[in-house]
Amino acid sequence: MAVITIVGAGMMGSALAFPARENQNEVRLVGTHLDREIIEECIKTDKHPKFTKAFPEGVKYYQIEALEEAIEGADMVIGGVSSFGVDWFGDVVLPKIPDTTPVLTVTKGLMDTEDGRLLTYPDLWNEKLRKLGKTTPINSIGGPCTSYELVAHDQTEVAFCGKDIEILKKLRAMMETDYYHISLSTDVVGIESAVALKNGYALGIALTVGLNQKTFGLDSELHFNSQAAVFGQGVKEMYRLLGYQGAATLENITVGAGDLYVTVYGGRTRLVGILLGRGLNIDEAKAELKGVTLESLVVAERVARAVKVAAKAGKLDLKDFPLLLHIDSILTEKAPVDIPWNDFRFIVE
Repeated sequence: MAVITIVGAGMMGSALAFPARENQNEVRLVGTHLDREIIEECIKTDKHPKFTKAFPEGVKYYQIEALEEAIEGADMVIGGVSSFGVDWFGDVVLPKIPDTTPVLTVTKGLMDTEDGRLLTYPDLWNEKLRKLGKTTPINSIGGPCTSYELVAHDQTEVAFCGKDIEILKKLRAMMETDYYHISLSTDVVGIESAVALKNGYALGIALTVGLNQKTFGLDSELHFNSQAAVFGQGVKEMYRLLGYQGAATLENITVGAGDLYVTVYGGRTRLVGILLGRGLNIDEAKAELKGVTLESLVVAERVARAVKVAAKAGKLDLKDFPLLLHIDSILTEKAPVDIPWNDFRFIVE
């Protein structure tokens, strides 16, 4: 039996307590400073307030003040913060984790640099560790997985990525169940880029749902031709961006496309995309979804900025990213939704 400490009591971090505990591990769920009420509820009811199902028996709950106690003796620490908690996790949590204890994070996203590069969150955390003189192994989870379906034990395929395949094998042994299936990859940039890129493109696909509601009525049947067309263009642009990252492999684009598919069918990104498609501008859509974390907006803007810089340097061609640039114009310029269908066309001779 291993000891697994999860830092971050959001939905995905908490959902991972299910396979972790059901694999007969000791599981310690630590709330961040923003999760105090969640942890209080878990202590009282053994149930996360957003889940309909109780945690497996034996999960232990900790407030952030007990972080060091919860980390002590852990065989693995799972980082369950959102992308808005990247710096906090790197500054507060990572320094407390021994170099011998591997970290596995669920946080998805990319940071752009002034010279047009796209950095993964493990890149950022490893740089923080280097400055501290630490060598804590950073690993990540990618792939199509929603928290509530993981809790429901729906069959789920993900990938763990990290630099050391032997560490990844140990992490898989701790977490894999008959419903949680885990592939392994040492291509951290590829897996992390693929699952981050899908956020902005899921927003683009959801635009079509809102457009059809605007045209045919809120209660109209779903139209799948337009969703599929934007999905195809999104996968194409994701593949080109993976190429820019030096990571355009079949495995990486498959993980990214799968994650794109599941994101389109539920969650916050779908909601904001639908509202934008109905005709709201980005400020109005944010107001409508007050209090909802919208990581997809941040990723889309960062990637678009990087693409524009890379295009100026002759490394990319803006004509290859019509969907991304349209999404960016909606978010940053409040442009109306007008999907550039003709720019998606191709000719093969």
